[in-house]
This record gives sequence, C-alpha cells and structure tokens, in this order.
Amino acid sequence: MTSATQTASRSAKQVARSEPVKIGVRVGILSYGVTHLLIAWLALSLAFGGSRERADQSGAFETVAAQPLGRVLLWVLVIGFAAVALWRLEQTVWGYTYVSDRAQKLRKRAASAGKVVLFAVLAVLAARTAANGSAGGNGGQNATAGVLALPGGQLIVGLVGVVIVVVGAVKVKQGWDKRFTEDMDLPTSPHARKVAVRSGQVGCIAKGVAIALIGALVVLAAVTSRPEEAAGLDVALRTLAAQPYGIVLLVAVAVGLAAYGVFCAFDARYHRV
Repeated sequence: MTSATQTASRSAKQVARSEPVKIGVRVGILSYGVTHLLIAWLALSLAFGGSRERADQSGAFETVAAQPLGRVLLWVLVIGFAAVALWRLEQTVWGYTYVSDRAQKLRKRAASAGKVVLFAVLAVLAARTAANGSAGGNGGQNATAGVLALPGGQLIVGLVGVVIVVVGAVKVKQGWDKRFTEDMDLPTSPHARKVAVRSGQVGCIAKGVAIALIGALVVLAAVTSRPEEAAGLDVALRTLAAQPYGIVLLVAVAVGLAAYGVFCAFDARYHRV
C-alpha cells in the first residue's frame, strides 16, 4: 500500500513538473495578467461612462466571449488556469526546496494552497463562460446569505470579512516590500528589471486595496445582515466610485490593476516554474 502511494505520488509530481504543464503555467500566469488588464478597462469604463458591465473576473471573461473567436481564447485560458492550479498544488506539497527557512517555506506553501483554489475557480468561471457565454453571478451573495441564515452566521461572515481585509493588507505589504521578486529570476536588463519591479509594486498594492475593500464590504454585510453588500469586486469598485472623490480613487485602482496585468507578463516569463 505504501509502495503504491509512493508511486502515485512520484507520478503526480512528474506530471506537475512536466514541460507541457510548465508551458501551460506560463500561459496561465499571462492569462491572469490579461484578466487584470480587462478588469482595469472595465473599471475605467465604470469611472467615466457608468458601464453596466461587471468590473470583475466574470465581466472580463464575458467581454472576451463577446469577441470573434473569444470562446476559443477562453478555452486557452481554461487550460492555462488549470495548469497553474496543478502547479500550485505541486508547490503546496513539494515546492520551495530552495527556501532554507522552515517558517518561510510553510508560508509559501500555504499561499500556494490558496492559489490552487483561486486558479481552479478561474478555470471553472472561464469554462462556464466559454460554454454558455456567461459566467453566471451572485455566487458570493448567495453563499453569504446562506451563512447569515445559520446560527452565529453574522459572526462567521464578519470573521471571514476580517480575514479578507488582512489578506489585502498582507498583499499591500508584499508589494511595498517587493516580496513578489523572491520567486522570480528577474531580467538582467536594468530597464526591464525596473519596469518589472515597479509594475509589481504598484499592481500588488492596488490589488491588496481592492481585496481589503471586498473584505470591508463582507464585514458590512455581516453587521447589516445584507448579503447583497458582499457581492465581490464589482460591487466593491462601484461602492468606491460612489464615495467623495470616488472616481479619482477608482481610476487609481484601475491603473494599479493594469500595472498588475503588466507585471504578470514579466512573471509569466521570469517566475521560477
């Protein structure tokens, strides 16, 4: 039994580290960047034109699906996202052997575990959009409503919101400290290196702010017992736009998300895979 388990483990490890999966990973990271560029465009459209398109991943995928050959491109994104999820799973179990500090290695593996879920969800959303032309919606709102209906549901939702805010704050700090460079072999060209680092800094900080804003709305949903407040990035950006100087703030976040998309192009090329 142990031998069979070890054989299966080795086989899974070999698949996750195979050259086709590595190519798929780089496609997936680049696809993640394209998704952020599209979200940034939708956010800018919301800021200047009051766009009704959803400024989130679902809206980005639906925008792609509406283009000529858009659904074919979405299936490419699905393959890339699935490859990243598989690679991150391998990183969670066996990865970061080059990190000597045990605590840091555990943190990186835990972060990879979260990204397994993230990219698996993105793959499902992209596949659903490619098949139906729509990603569906209100999943987060419905889930929040279900939890709020449970005994102690407000406390649970509130704690989830606080965790999301903390994740956003950590992302901001990682951007400020340039922690994203730890797993990259940065380009040797000084100009390219500078663009990669600066776009990563601005992008991570903007992404962290957006995540923290989503968490704040989840906390608000718990306090007010209104699950519609916890409907994800689109609602977060629209809430931001409705504040004093909200358009300026929304444009700043959109530019930051675009910077993250640019950074992902460098990450797709220079991340250690």
